[in-house]
Amino acid sequence: MHFKLEYVWLDGYTPEPNLRSKIKIVNINQDEQYNFPEWSFDGSSTMQAKGSSSDCYLRPVRFYQHSIIKETIPTIYVLCDVLDKDGNPHPSNDRVKLQNTGKELWVGFEQEYFIRSGRKGNILGMTKGDIEGQGIYYCGVGGQIHGRSVSEEHLEYCLSLGINVEGTNAEVAIGQWEYQIFEKDAVKAADDLWMTRYILHKIAEKNGMDIEFHPKPLVFGNWNGSGLHTNFSNKRMREIGGERYFNSIFNAFQSSVKKHIDNYGSDNHLRLTGEYETQSIDKFSWGVSDRGASIRIPKTTAEEWKGYLEDRRPSSNANPYKVLQVILESLKSAEVIDQAKSNMEINIDVYAVSEKYGTLNPDDLLNEYKEDVEFDKIKWTDGSNVETEEIKFDINAK
Repeated sequence: MHFKLEYVWLDGYTPEPNLRSKIKIVNINQDEQYNFPEWSFDGSSTMQAKGSSSDCYLRPVRFYQHSIIKETIPTIYVLCDVLDKDGNPHPSNDRVKLQNTGKELWVGFEQEYFIRSGRKGNILGMTKGDIEGQGIYYCGVGGQIHGRSVSEEHLEYCLSLGINVEGTNAEVAIGQWEYQIFEKDAVKAADDLWMTRYILHKIAEKNGMDIEFHPKPLVFGNWNGSGLHTNFSNKRMREIGGERYFNSIFNAFQSSVKKHIDNYGSDNHLRLTGEYETQSIDKFSWGVSDRGASIRIPKTTAEEWKGYLEDRRPSSNANPYKVLQVILESLKSAEVIDQAKSNMEINIDVYAVSEKYGTLNPDDLLNEYKEDVEFDKIKWTDGSNVETEEIKFDINAK
């Protein structure tokens, strides 16, 4: 049976890569296991090689197939790593840096985006003469909502591919939408996000529209930007928790603000202004249920200090491989900080120490002091206060 293998990869453009793809037609026997082959491409056309030595290679790392075949020639989407001419991970390959580091990290991405009427066209709804301000669009329904058909087709298509999309909704600004995905593995969460972005682009393309992932496409008026809010928890956060440990996480994130921001998407300064449900890019804060904070602590997490956190700083165009890499690094730093705090809070049993080393314990010292002849000059109350006679100092004394 013939299948379309749609190989998908990330190019070498900066500051964010673009999605690329090409199709290979193969004949697959459905009764046998199929190993997706590596495939070459022209890296000089994707900013990943020079023309004089242009071959790069696609190494399949994950595939997505519809649960029910509806097409005459069914499609299998094959997500790929990029390798250089020598078969090594290409410098633009951020996925390989995340592998084997986030198996216990649970991740939920909230991907926001705008829909344009076409390439560099108006945001959907902006062509109307009478545009209402923010307030009626979020989770709204009616003539003021634009792009629902794209959002719902995208949802159904991704679910058919086995991607765990948990929901979708109209967002705060006109022509703006959001969907949420969740995975119990950092690499798979990032893989799935890239594939959902790819599918979203294809659906918009089919409908003569364009997806806008820029974090602040509407720089006039009072409009929200778009983020990639990243919800995360490791095993300790979920199962052990504790306020001290969560505070250690906040301390670790605060100490590496610049590194996080550098990996959270370009032009994010246009969005992180301290307004429109954001914290300013040059500040760091955390708060319970606070959507104006850098890190939002869900109320359910704060009740027992056990659960997940939401980093609201990543922008809608951020590379999820980079976002999760710096989050994992900061969580490792949090372990070090928490251990240091634990060491500082150790209570020494002075009675056990005095018995082991033959020294006086606090009670013995007090009793010995009470026997001193000078003890009568001190007036003791209930033990919380000590009154002594006034002592005057002569600053001219030799």
